[in-house]
Amino acid sequence: MTNGPMPEHHRTGLWVLAPSTVAVGEEFALSIKVLTCPYPVPPACYQTYPRLGSPFNLSPRGIAYLDNAAPRWEGALEIAGGSALRGPSAVPCAALEGTFPGDHRALGRIRGFHFTQPGTHFISVRDAATGLEASSNPIRVTAQPPELRLFWGDLHSQTFFSDGLRVPEELFHFARHEGFLDIFALADHSEFVSDRQWEYFIGVTNDAYCPGEFVTLVGQEWTNSGVGHRNLYYPGDSGPIVRSSEATKEDLERLYEVAREHRGLLIPHHSANVVMGVKWDLGHEPEHERLVEIYSIWGNSERPASEGNPRPIRVLKGEQEGRHVSDALARGYRFGFVGGGDIHDGRPGDELHVHQERPQDYHGLQRRQGIMGVFAPELTRQAIFDALWQRRCYATTNVRPYLTFAVCGTFMGGTAHAQGPRPIRVEAASEVPIARVEIVKNGREAFVRTDVGRLLEWKLEDAPGTSADHYYVRLTREDGEMAWSSPVWIEPAATGPRGHQP
Repeated sequence: MTNGPMPEHHRTGLWVLAPSTVAVGEEFALSIKVLTCPYPVPPACYQTYPRLGSPFNLSPRGIAYLDNAAPRWEGALEIAGGSALRGPSAVPCAALEGTFPGDHRALGRIRGFHFTQPGTHFISVRDAATGLEASSNPIRVTAQPPELRLFWGDLHSQTFFSDGLRVPEELFHFARHEGFLDIFALADHSEFVSDRQWEYFIGVTNDAYCPGEFVTLVGQEWTNSGVGHRNLYYPGDSGPIVRSSEATKEDLERLYEVAREHRGLLIPHHSANVVMGVKWDLGHEPEHERLVEIYSIWGNSERPASEGNPRPIRVLKGEQEGRHVSDALARGYRFGFVGGGDIHDGRPGDELHVHQERPQDYHGLQRRQGIMGVFAPELTRQAIFDALWQRRCYATTNVRPYLTFAVCGTFMGGTAHAQGPRPIRVEAASEVPIARVEIVKNGREAFVRTDVGRLLEWKLEDAPGTSADHYYVRLTREDGEMAWSSPVWIEPAATGPRGHQP
């Protein structure tokens, strides 16, 4: 797999993932990776694709391609999920066959599981040889097929063609088979990509799309530090490349024109940064700029550190007051929330930036990547894009808690017209106990629950209001990992549209 001798490996943990939503009796697969300490995989030429030792494991940022999957050896994994789980109770490590021919790492999917009873379930996996144990994410099991299912994705990854690692084919392969994502998009710097290369990016994106199993979106990053970076995604299988040429409002307006013409979805990111942040007063397109990447390896742009943000941006001079997501919401911008990678290390869904050498420099100031949860009726490009358009999504720090949020019967991302008391409902579940759940109203904590445990069903009521308000949920687990629901907007009127209630 690499040039030169392999380092000695020791199992350090397990990573276990299951679908977040299934019906009683519906068969599903369990995704498992046996972990070891991250180790570098140097570049190598003349190897059959895909391989770990890629000729594209070279980075202008000085990033090394790292791996954290342990080589396979003898032994077995014990699986338990309570009396309602049906399926294998033990799996030999040899059944984890890696992701490509000749891959001898202990990772893969084990099929043949289903639940016989509805409810919120967890599956534990134990390494019999070492005693290492891990729990899956929560699995919401319904008596009937769920109207909306919860899928997981990352829409922001750079490639070898700009300032990242690996080529598009390798990134899509990793996202699906090692990052265990349902949704993935490249968002490489369009200024580095030629017209012919853009055609290639589109082709690879469409080749990787597998309806019902893996959704890809055609995307790019428009890089303009004068007004703020935006990612642009198209609903179909093609769209034009858009490059920034001037750090001006007029240049941003040209991007908006393309989005309007092609029904593109625009997502600003690392908004709070001093050097590359978003100047909210220089432009906003409310019809197409519908989401914001609230968290990524840069850190958390929700609110300033002075207001309690535990993971503020630290790189490139840190954070700038007035550029946070809370500032945009205060302006009346209606953003849903997504977490993104903005990764450059070739590992979407399982980045290892913080394990790079030279921890005192740029990489050491970065955070764990973000991902997004998306509620959609099915795993197709149209269904996922429409769900993002409707803001039926939430952001996390690369963890997969189950989270739903509604105000006045309107699901996250929607707008309600309401008079009288405002009923609020939060449902959450996490394999790591939840330490704190906050309902944020107009940028301030309005309601708080602490010491929640692994399951939460919270129903409460806010007083009537006469002004337009917005609410969202901020969830923090005991291990410090976080999630943010998209907001619900309330307007004081008798009637109006309702969001979709799962």
